[in-house]
Amino acid sequence: MKKSNVIVEKSYKLALEVIQVYMKLKSQKEYDLARQLLRSGTSIGANIQEAQSAQSKKDFIHKLSISQKETKETLYWIRLLRDSLILNKEKAEDILSLTLEVDKILSSILITSKNSSK
Repeated sequence: MKKSNVIVEKSYKLALEVIQVYMKLKSQKEYDLARQLLRSGTSIGANIQEAQSAQSKKDFIHKLSISQKETKETLYWIRLLRDSLILNKEKAEDILSLTLEVDKILSSILITSKNSSK
């Protein structure tokens, strides 16, 4: 049986949540904001997935660093959507919470990886 990978699972769940918000925003004709959120929110998991097959420790750290940058951008878009009242506050808070969780896990992995490569 394959071992569970928390960051892979949580980033995938986040991507699914972002896709749902994207579909809602598209139906409200918020195309530009929808595309920005979709791009950053799904890129997190894609880069984490790529990091799983990294060719070196440096490559692994690089891919996860990109994921973390995309996480910060996703936080920005969700906050903007929440504060502009385009996105329901409760839904925004749920996604923000999950995004912050992913960010904390990524931070921890990056710190450990950088320290072990010294």
